[in-house]
Amino acid sequence: MSRNFIDKTRVFVQGGRGGRGACSFDRQKYVPMGGPDGGDGGAGGSVIFFASENCDSLLDFKHRSHFKAKAGDFGRSSNKTGASAPDLRVPVPVGTLVYTEDDHLVADLKSPGQEYVAAKGGRGGRGNARFITEINNGPRDHELGEPGEERWLRLELRVVAQVGIIGFPNVGKSTLLASVTHANPIIADYPFTTLCPVLGVWQRKYKTLVFADIPGLIEGAAQGAGLGHDFLRHISRTKVLLHILSLAEIDKNEPLAKYDQIRHELEAYDEVLKDRPEVLALNKIDLPDKDEELAAVEQACRERGLKLHLVSCFTHQGLEELVEDVFQVVQSAPDLPEFEIEPEVIPAPEDFDIVRAEDGWHVSGVRLNKLVLMTNLDEEESVNRLQRRFNAWGVERRLGEAGAQPGDPVFIAGKEFSYDPTPVWFDADEDSPDTPDVRPSQKIRLAGKAQSKRPSLASLAGLRGRGRGRTKF
Repeated sequence: MSRNFIDKTRVFVQGGRGGRGACSFDRQKYVPMGGPDGGDGGAGGSVIFFASENCDSLLDFKHRSHFKAKAGDFGRSSNKTGASAPDLRVPVPVGTLVYTEDDHLVADLKSPGQEYVAAKGGRGGRGNARFITEINNGPRDHELGEPGEERWLRLELRVVAQVGIIGFPNVGKSTLLASVTHANPIIADYPFTTLCPVLGVWQRKYKTLVFADIPGLIEGAAQGAGLGHDFLRHISRTKVLLHILSLAEIDKNEPLAKYDQIRHELEAYDEVLKDRPEVLALNKIDLPDKDEELAAVEQACRERGLKLHLVSCFTHQGLEELVEDVFQVVQSAPDLPEFEIEPEVIPAPEDFDIVRAEDGWHVSGVRLNKLVLMTNLDEEESVNRLQRRFNAWGVERRLGEAGAQPGDPVFIAGKEFSYDPTPVWFDADEDSPDTPDVRPSQKIRLAGKAQSKRPSLASLAGLRGRGRGRTKF
């Protein structure tokens, strides 16, 4: 295979992380009680593949297989939103198929300019100004940036051409391509001179055809013989097959033996190619002492109802008529079937797995992991919001159903938590025997609330409640 042509590769893509939301309060000199003013973080950049006509191979991915977009900028005070990172745009050849690691086709970039978002960037975290409520008008809760998507993808190039030139080695496929187009394929008098598909464009007035020289087809190509197993898939992109025979290799006893072998290899590789429109041409008719072979080929084609074009790439005899006939066949050929693209499913919040391990319980889910990674575990208000989200998504309920016991360690996105099925959401008297266990973090909050509570006028006057009776001594 040519070193300058690569039609399969594997790449790693990672979207940029979103910027962190700010936790800030307005503290201007003559603005009392300015309140929270932390801005949101900027969005991370995405990795985007786009089909470019300036690329004809996946060679560039041989030296660079990791593509990571930049992260978004963090939020600032005065409700300033961080700048979003630019997208990382990666050019790929027209006709590139994008597969996931489990061989699911997710994109077919068959048209110039067509795009596919390979890895989405994370959204920016919200600042504390976004968490103001009627109850809490001075929140310190804020979010970290969302991590960008990251995954391995497999790229496969299938050359996009209207006409695929097929045939045994040394029948004159490359010479034909060079004669009717401006392509410059390697031409020599030994087989397998063409080691990769070569494209050429034929233009006459308002007519245009794109030819592709498909190399390496020999007997057993569908099973991997020669180079055919590597390049047979490129034929699936062609609307018409231009089958070339060589008069120098014709056996007058079996004039279409070579033709039948190629047809058998095509059908063995893909049965869809059996009904693909085809134009048959016999090359090298200028060779001397081949009258019997020429007559035998013409007779065999008439018996099968095949239209045969007699051409010579050396003298250019019959080439113009051949290409005109190919153009007419292309115009009437049916459209190629579309590749079936599997839609990517966005997971729901409740889609997560629970696994019991020696060190504790491991909970994993796409959105659940993002929630944990976006939470500032050093901030009490953020942890409380995370706990409420766990309850809403049924994490603690499903852990209890799986057999988790209070105090068991729970690991989510690399962070360790403790399983507690009885959270406390109300204030209670710690001396009462009916009071449930209170977390240490809530004890600190309750103690601070009791210290900051101001005595009412009724209590100072010795009254209970709203003046109904006096306090007993």
